Amino acid sequence: MSAVNHKRYRFQSNEVNLNFEFVSTGPKGHILKVVRYSPQNANGRTYFNLAFGDWNESENTIDDHSTSNNQDTRKILATVAATVLKFTETYPDMPVFARGSTATRTRLYQMAIAANLQDIQPVVEIYGLTRYGEWKPFQTGTNYDAFLAWRKKVR
Repeated sequence: MSAVNHKRYRFQSNEVNLNFEFVSTGPKGHILKVVRYSPQNANGRTYFNLAFGDWNESENTIDDHSTSNNQDTRKILATVAATVLKFTETYPDMPVFARGSTATRTRLYQMAIAANLQDIQPVVEIYGLTRYGEWKPFQTGTNYDAFLAWRKKVR
């Protein structure tokens, strides 16, 4: 998504492009970040949930509530966006569901999408979940509770 025109971290993925890792570097040191796409099913339709956060070594889990304050938020979001591109390149028919672990994080994701919409729209179809429970094409100036994205069909 926004990864095309913005600085991002180099990431590594597993061979099926479902798990991605990169290291955030800043004043708080080197922090391992993980993006994981896991299959879900709703009403007979498969989609992939995007989970993202700091890697918690002691619990062997993604901590999606941690705040590392490494002063690299834009670079991190551009890197996560690049993983969405890689995932949807590998699985073009699979929707990706994303929601922040808090309302503030969901708002941060929305602002990043809005700021990079011109880069996103040619490649990825993106919808927002309204407070009324409806999926609508993403528009700036509208608040959303979650996002759904998938690769546009090449014509």
